[in-house]
Amino acid sequence: MKTTMKKTLAVLSLSAMMTTGAAYAATNEATQTTSIMPVNATASSSVSVQVNGGAISEHGYLKTAADEPMLPLRAVTEGLGFTLTWNQDTMSVDLNKGNVFTTVKTGEDRYTINKMLTTLGAAPELVDNKLYVPASFVSKVLHGSVTTEGTKVSVAMKDDQKKVQSTGVITSIRTTGDNTAIQIQGVNTEGIVLNVSKETEYQMLDGTKLSLSDLHIGLTVSAEHAMFATLSLPPQTPSSKLTVLDTAKHAGTIGTSGTVEEVLTDDKGNTSIRVKGTGLTETAPSEVVLQLSSDTAIVDKNGDKVDKATLVKGANVIGFYGPALTKSLPPIGNAWKVIVAAKEE
Repeated sequence: MKTTMKKTLAVLSLSAMMTTGAAYAATNEATQTTSIMPVNATASSSVSVQVNGGAISEHGYLKTAADEPMLPLRAVTEGLGFTLTWNQDTMSVDLNKGNVFTTVKTGEDRYTINKMLTTLGAAPELVDNKLYVPASFVSKVLHGSVTTEGTKVSVAMKDDQKKVQSTGVITSIRTTGDNTAIQIQGVNTEGIVLNVSKETEYQMLDGTKLSLSDLHIGLTVSAEHAMFATLSLPPQTPSSKLTVLDTAKHAGTIGTSGTVEEVLTDDKGNTSIRVKGTGLTETAPSEVVLQLSSDTAIVDKNGDKVDKATLVKGANVIGFYGPALTKSLPPIGNAWKVIVAAKEE
């Protein structure tokens, strides 16, 4: 059998193996040919694998002079509760479990962690039509645990992983395909991004159930999320539960992040601030005059109340208002919440 045909059959076998239950559409031989070559594992020692305390039939291997063993991707991750989807066009595998998702591409030491890339020092390898990944993939990408003793490797991922709470004001909600990212505690590179999924729960403080569509910028939320986060700016972490701490929602809210250019007080003692910066939504102006009332919440990035006296010229703020605005330049709106950034020491 020709070399090209052997590689073709290897790819066909791998795609059939990685597809879970779905029928795979056949393609012609020309499109199946790939430059990914099977790894010669003859110079490797066999490694037994346990997943969540139970031995699996498939083994891993440790190559001579390698830093860590390679583990069978499908057997290990399915044992940990992940769903796998094989992408023929890119020779990659998408893995998903709750709020954790990642992509593994054959032959590339570039692993995706919630849309961010990292390297492990070893690329996924194709051996006997099965895809293998370094053991550190479980700990560094899936955030599970890995224990190696001689030629034995044990991996685990507890469903009751420890979680932490973070509280902050929502400044952005971005949806790409099936993935939604909610930023709190700041804008741009500040704060933290909460990656939510179909399993994420939403509720008011009194326990009233909400949906993702009920959330909007300006709301103060308490988020239950994983202890781990990406090293990006801002860091990203999967979130399992969000609780809205405001007593009411404000549909149609828009916002502007910037600097207080002017503080105005009329003859009746009413205060307004002129903010110049960047609109947080498509319809939000970059400069706006915000009228403050006794109902306007003046808070820090975590949603805790601060003194109104902190609203001075030069202060960095994020104002939430609208959607109604005057047609003046700059437009005028009623602020229902203003975040005042802490002064740098």
